[in-house]
Amino acid sequence: MKLIVMIPCLNEERTLPLVLASIPRFIEGVDSVEILIIDDGCTDRTVEVARRLGVLHFVHHLKNQGLSRSFRDGLMRALELGADIIALTDGDNQYKQERIPELIRPILEGKADAVIADRDTQNIEHFSPTKKFLQKFGTWVLNRAAGTRVPDATSGFRAYSRKAAMQLNVIAEYSFATETTIQAAHKHHALGYVTIPTNRKLRESRQFKSNWQHVRRSAVTIARSFIMYRPYAVFLSLGFILLILGLAPFVHVLWKAATVHDYLIFGPHHIRSLIVGAVLLVAAFISFTLGIVADLVRINRVLLEDVLEQVKLGRLQPPADIEKAITHEATAAARFDRSAM
Repeated sequence: MKLIVMIPCLNEERTLPLVLASIPRFIEGVDSVEILIIDDGCTDRTVEVARRLGVLHFVHHLKNQGLSRSFRDGLMRALELGADIIALTDGDNQYKQERIPELIRPILEGKADAVIADRDTQNIEHFSPTKKFLQKFGTWVLNRAAGTRVPDATSGFRAYSRKAAMQLNVIAEYSFATETTIQAAHKHHALGYVTIPTNRKLRESRQFKSNWQHVRRSAVTIARSFIMYRPYAVFLSLGFILLILGLAPFVHVLWKAATVHDYLIFGPHHIRSLIVGAVLLVAAFISFTLGIVADLVRINRVLLEDVLEQVKLGRLQPPADIEKAITHEATAAARFDRSAM
């Protein structure tokens, strides 16, 4: 059982030694623990420090590409290295790496495909009241969209089984945590949660310039993922709202015509409302049509992701497993030949 701890870094030469020193090297149920550094365009001595401290595995970006791209590339490299479990932490020493055994325990026990650490954000001292509210509200929105009960939606302290990591496909340029949580929910992964407090803050976050920028970008990621996985819920709901609003002027005019019996009811103001109603009815029809098309796209995406998973399995299957599969097929073929004689 191999555990790979994945650490995205952007100029972390000062904090990386603290992170590496706190990662446990011997964990019950794990045969080996290896470190993978994702160098996201570092311009300081981060890579040199990591090599000096014994890190052997790296992914290098010549230019800063962001946390989502770093997570995606690191995940693929960890799978190539034969990881059975992948743990993700940060290079700024925000998380308590010594709690990794607790983080991966549900996966080792077969109780979860992925585990998300709950930072207990409401009790983090350096979080402002505004940030605490936004964290709580954002988590609530994500849980409503994904149908999950994640206590901390943006936590970057996570662990994945090999199977779960194979099935993740990061597309968004921002907020991989939100996107992968929604993906995991729709792929019916068993999600586990453990409460793990954070270390004291050593530097400001580099992911966003302000809380509102983070909210805006995360909202876009949630909306895109929701439309991607539940297009009918979006477009049919919108279509029915437009349909009701579009029918309202026609119902009003018909009711007036049936009860008032006055040709003046068809005056200019009613004509304008009928035109607006007709536009809304057209918009409702377009929304219904988009819902059908989007659902076909969703089905196509599901099929493509299944094919991609099989490609990953073929490419990333450990050599020992491939040899075992070939031996099994050869034995089965020999048995078939003997039975046919």
